[in-house]
Amino acid sequence: MNLFVDTSVWSLALRRDSPPLAPHVAFVRNALEAGDAVFTTGLVLQELLQGVSGPKFREAIVQRFAALPFLVPEREDHVRAATVHTACSHTGIQVTTLDTLLAALCIRHGLTMLSTDQDFAHIARIEPLKVWKP
Repeated sequence: MNLFVDTSVWSLALRRDSPPLAPHVAFVRNALEAGDAVFTTGLVLQELLQGVSGPKFREAIVQRFAALPFLVPEREDHVRAATVHTACSHTGIQVTTLDTLLAALCIRHGLTMLSTDQDFAHIARIEPLKVWKP
């Protein structure tokens, strides 16, 4: 399975007090150990680094993320994200600009979203977004 892991899951995985058997964390760890493709993008890396204090931990995250396939949004992804946002708004679903862009990336690349953020489940009700469920 090709995965895109959202900031919410990485944050849980990197926390010292994270429950070791949290289903999303266990799933991403198993995927990485199995050699599955786990993708990221600059926005997720940026969000993680914004929440980190201390240069050692920050550098460790940068180094670990360097090993992951890195998606760079293209113009078509931003256009698709706007379409996703509009479709959600018309059905009464409120989603963030960032979440619609991440959803657009997943849709274009055929990736399954791994997130604890319920916005992606809402998007998946009206768009062809695959979302992992525990």
